[in-house]
Amino acid sequence: MSYHSHRPELHVSPEQGVLNAPAGALKVGSNWHIFHQYQPTVGAPARIAHQYAEHLPFDWDICDDVLAAAEGEVKVRAGSVVGLDDNTVELFFTSITDVGTQIHVATIADLDDTTDTVSEDALALDPGVVRHGAVVSDRDGFVDFRSPCVLVDWQNDAFAGWLMLAVTGSQDEPRLVVLDSPDRREWRVLGAMAFSGTSGLEGISRIVSPRMIRLRDEVDGQRYDILLVTLEHEGIDISGYLVGKLSGTNFEVKTPFTRLDFGHDFTRPRNTNVVVGPDAELPDFSSAQLFGLLNGIGRFDDPHEHPSLEAEGWVNCLSLPRLVTLQDGLLYQTPAPGLPQFVSQSSRAAMYSAIIDTTAQDATVQVELIDGNGAIAATVSHLGDTIELDRSMNSAHLGDHIAEGPLVAADTDSMTIIVDGSTVEVFADGGALAMASRVYFDNGFAQFRVHKHGSAHVERDMEIFPIDYSELSKRGPAYGMEPPLDGEYD
Repeated sequence: MSYHSHRPELHVSPEQGVLNAPAGALKVGSNWHIFHQYQPTVGAPARIAHQYAEHLPFDWDICDDVLAAAEGEVKVRAGSVVGLDDNTVELFFTSITDVGTQIHVATIADLDDTTDTVSEDALALDPGVVRHGAVVSDRDGFVDFRSPCVLVDWQNDAFAGWLMLAVTGSQDEPRLVVLDSPDRREWRVLGAMAFSGTSGLEGISRIVSPRMIRLRDEVDGQRYDILLVTLEHEGIDISGYLVGKLSGTNFEVKTPFTRLDFGHDFTRPRNTNVVVGPDAELPDFSSAQLFGLLNGIGRFDDPHEHPSLEAEGWVNCLSLPRLVTLQDGLLYQTPAPGLPQFVSQSSRAAMYSAIIDTTAQDATVQVELIDGNGAIAATVSHLGDTIELDRSMNSAHLGDHIAEGPLVAADTDSMTIIVDGSTVEVFADGGALAMASRVYFDNGFAQFRVHKHGSAHVERDMEIFPIDYSELSKRGPAYGMEPPLDGEYD
């Protein structure tokens, strides 16, 4: 693979074809498993792939696919994964036929074996995956069940079975429903999800891809349900979250819909599950890990418009994993621990991190992302109360809108920018803001160029580039590892 590849090194991307959506993420001990929906070629039926990383989620190995359309199916689509013990996994997924959709389940009885033995055939299916058929189909007035999220039903700090969130109905007016089960095979439909209080979703007709995590708020000490959803609105995807408490089908809202990412291309977030079961210990609910799809228009996307397809035969990737915590009803997101080390050990990833002061009205810090030809491929601007990510000058994104996200009030601000292949991810104010965008760099990424305007002050900053600089003479002296800034990394 050449240095100037569009393919990111530290992100999950498809071996070939088009990555459609994350299907589920699982952490078993110190090891990570990602399952994602993809098409091996443009227009081909969707399949579910499997990738694996040891210890930290930045160095991914490709395993055999786990699911493909079987007899009578048109395609299989994304769902969720449940770890029952350290080596047994269940995959809940959407099965599509000519007459409708159902939720099916499959088992991987020996997860370790899926990483030990991998076929040279890119379309080989793992023989250790056993399908069990449909577990939820049309019933109780609901049709076309899809996009399942399965999680433990904790009641009174004890295991009380399983919950499922799913989407039903037409594509134009989908409905979110809640189900429960004692054994993950027999599911009871509790009904359509309803909201008490202001949800921020009033008047929105296309709410899809529901996921739920539980977190303890670091301010009031209470545990809350975090409902993750994606809005398909006017041709783009907008992903966000609501904070509250789910009781039956009613979600009592504490924090109404709040955007999760303010970049161009973050959508359909998925939480990382851990091993659960009747004998599992109660989690501490202090944090969670999220991935998302880096494609801001989801199902409306045309793969042929991506330079990576023509040049390298692949389209789309997942975001870096994000460590999320809940503070006073708001989610805070930072890159998963260990990222700086992997950036320094990569071939072409890079990171810039700074503590800055832009409290004065005229203060601005702008970071230009320079490609290998010396041209500006994108800019990230800290304006004090907002951050802007602009790629409109880039020939691959010509005329795109400028992504803008709000910042919290602070005397001193932090900003971290990670560039990896054709991805740019920005984190600011200790994780209060996140922005992710695809940015194509001509002749690769070359350098960060920092400009201070007005009375802006950079109190401390650092750059991390690959340690081997033999091919990167344009960037100047190599940077080694330095202490992380502002507690954003462990």
